[in-house]
Amino acid sequence: MNLLKDEYIILEIIPTAIHPNKGDIIQLSALKLKGLTLIDRFDYRLREDLIAIPDFKELISYDKSQFTYKNSTKEIIEDFTTWTNNLPLLIIDNQYTLNFLESLNNKKESIFKYLDTEYNDNIIEELINKYQLQPSNHIVDLLYESLIKHL
Repeated sequence: MNLLKDEYIILEIIPTAIHPNKGDIIQLSALKLKGLTLIDRFDYRLREDLIAIPDFKELISYDKSQFTYKNSTKEIIEDFTTWTNNLPLLIIDNQYTLNFLESLNNKKESIFKYLDTEYNDNIIEELINKYQLQPSNHIVDLLYESLIKHL
């Protein structure tokens, strides 16, 4: 894929468990890009009253007005599937992301392939340091900024 010309989507998922049978997506944020130009955003969350674990509520306690709220993971995935229009997905290639996106037929690739690095538990902090980014709760934005600086 040519990230300077093609259309694609960068995304991040915050789940409550590693597998959809055991938890929910509490946040899915994505950026639709053409080359390095932002075309659209997808910022969805599970309704806060449906999140039973206080630590997860705290994790997504920022920028509440910027998100669309849904009643289930199923609703979030359905809306996201429509929104993606089958474009390729650049993902954080961890097990839970792959598990929650299993039903999507979109081509999925690790975003880290395009940043000449590999996923690890400290990857976001590494990207912030490497590209001198301002820390942000919006991981998808940090990934986008890293791509801009890298390419």
